[in-house]
Amino acid sequence: METITNFPYAIESTENEFIPVRDGAHLAARIWKPIDAGDNPVPAVLEYIPYRKRDVTRARDALNHPYIAGHGYACVRVDLRGGGDSDGVLQDEYLETEHNDAIDAIAWIAKQPWCDGNVGMMGISWGGFNSLQVASKQPPELKAIISASATEDLYVDNMHYMGGCLLSDNLSEATVMFAFNSLPPDPAIVGDRWRDMWRERLEDSGLWIDTWLRHQHRDDYWRRASVNEDYGAITCPVFAVGGWADGYTNAIFRLLEHLEVPCKALIGPWGHKYPHTGVPGPAIGFLDEVVRWWDFWLKGIDNGLDKEPAMRVWMQEAVPPRSAYEERPGRWVAEDAWPADRITTARFELSDGALLGMDGCTESAGRRAHVARHHVKSPLSVGMFAGKWASYSAPPDLPSDQREEDGGALVYETGVLTEQVEILGLPKLRLSVCSDKPVAMVAVRLSDVAPSGEATRVTYGLLNLTHRDGSAAPQPLEPGRLYHVEVPLNGVAQTFPAGHKIRLAISSSYWPLAWPSPESATLSIEPATSELTLPVRPPSPRDETLRQFGPPAAAPELEITRLEPPEHHWKLIRDLASGQSTLEIVNDQGEFRIDETDTVVRRATTEWFSFTHNDVESVRGETQTVRRISRGTWKIEVNTRTVMTSTAADFWLTAQLDAWEFDSTQGDRRVFSKNWDSRIPRDLV
Repeated sequence: METITNFPYAIESTENEFIPVRDGAHLAARIWKPIDAGDNPVPAVLEYIPYRKRDVTRARDALNHPYIAGHGYACVRVDLRGGGDSDGVLQDEYLETEHNDAIDAIAWIAKQPWCDGNVGMMGISWGGFNSLQVASKQPPELKAIISASATEDLYVDNMHYMGGCLLSDNLSEATVMFAFNSLPPDPAIVGDRWRDMWRERLEDSGLWIDTWLRHQHRDDYWRRASVNEDYGAITCPVFAVGGWADGYTNAIFRLLEHLEVPCKALIGPWGHKYPHTGVPGPAIGFLDEVVRWWDFWLKGIDNGLDKEPAMRVWMQEAVPPRSAYEERPGRWVAEDAWPADRITTARFELSDGALLGMDGCTESAGRRAHVARHHVKSPLSVGMFAGKWASYSAPPDLPSDQREEDGGALVYETGVLTEQVEILGLPKLRLSVCSDKPVAMVAVRLSDVAPSGEATRVTYGLLNLTHRDGSAAPQPLEPGRLYHVEVPLNGVAQTFPAGHKIRLAISSSYWPLAWPSPESATLSIEPATSELTLPVRPPSPRDETLRQFGPPAAAPELEITRLEPPEHHWKLIRDLASGQSTLEIVNDQGEFRIDETDTVVRRATTEWFSFTHNDVESVRGETQTVRRISRGTWKIEVNTRTVMTSTAADFWLTAQLDAWEFDSTQGDRRVFSKNWDSRIPRDLV
């Protein structure tokens, strides 16, 4: 990535300024702005997240905010209430208090002498979520937003549930916040009150996974901050950004379709990263695109943004299956709107091991008149090579060769393609299925099969069959009854070359990506009334004339001194004697010193997901974290552990939190300890 030091505007930064909000609390903000902004006010851009501006996001902030500020903006990076150096306790995601605080912060920013009254809001993940949510509240000073790796529906496309199936990322995300919420503010910012603020957080933040597991359906808990409940409430322009290796791309299609305001979409090959640091690559000059967006909507500069296509996406080419890629080959393509009229639907019938297609995609259809029902009862090992629900660019977290999975699934495959097929959009499987249990799930995978036989997963979908008519009021299955359901697959842009095959695989479990059903179910598929549909996009000559993205560029990197090396690994451990299989995931970021603040940070998380034989009551998820921060004589450490198991009737949670402070006279001493132990009834999950 190119480092830029010469910007149009000379800038200055303020390490911390407290922003007052309506109830008397204060939010901690770091600010970058042109040095003459007091005399020549500029628009402002807010990023508003809980992830500790003082240390944890400092490296990312160093790349982004000075770059944007150097192009004539005031960038304001604010810690949420209860996070980092802000007052209070953070007790859940996207609460009304969070939104009210944001509205107050935007009003405060707009009134500063260095701001011209126009404010934008941007963020990735949590910051992308709350940018959409705050926009729906219509603060008058907010003129436009950028929302990356986010969703407008907190139940349907989030890391908690997918298709009504419980995701293991529910445990992973709860672990992330368990660790964050247990950390103190920095004494260099808040002074001597840091210990009182820390204890308040330790005592009152709570175990969020307990809350999330008590809302297993799409109820008011999820609807309260889901902006798709009223798309019309968003009245400012939206730039929606995502990556095919991420878990949040489906929302981008819906935003383009339903928003009544100007909306642009950008989807690359990346995981859960901003596109200028995107992995897999190619990364792009995203910060230049950000500046162009703000120039148009906050400064009124006519740079042609409004004349460009609504959607730009990376059309991925075929690649061998790997759990990590430096780059995904492909090309940029564009559509003027979504849905796109030029995209057609290719239909494939299910037969005995075959996909019978139409429109020249494969051999002709219509040869399945008397195909018998197909049955599948998948082993719990199907899914151990699925990768993460959302790749966090901590390789290797992408799906491996699907031949490892297909032995426990029903497989339907086209003949060898005689011509190239390109798809863009959301595939669907219309499935006629019955189950021998009242609660069952189906996992659907679409793969590109090379002449060598290697199978690369292109996209997938999950459906808890009790949620067949929606997730607000699921209904149990009547064992043996045939149901006609639709399984949506994640959005994708993919090229299937001539000489390859398209494979559909259907399984009754997908552990550990999704928690198994209460009982191991046998699914019976009726091929004669089942159908796969693919959104086929004909190549467009205009794609060759699109404005090219620049190379990735950013402000200078944060200077750090590495003290301990990082470690990332995914290991599948199979004990043939006990029959236990364990997926071990280590995300250890090592230890490093932030040179400009002399702060030493240690962050490490380990996750284990296991099962024994094919016993669904043996599945187990465990996470452990270590977080340590020190500077001079100040040193704290927080350790967390969470374990989740289940029976056919209940989920079981146990968790521990221990906080330590180093004292030069007394040594390490534990200043707080708390345990949780709860049973949560399963409700058709």
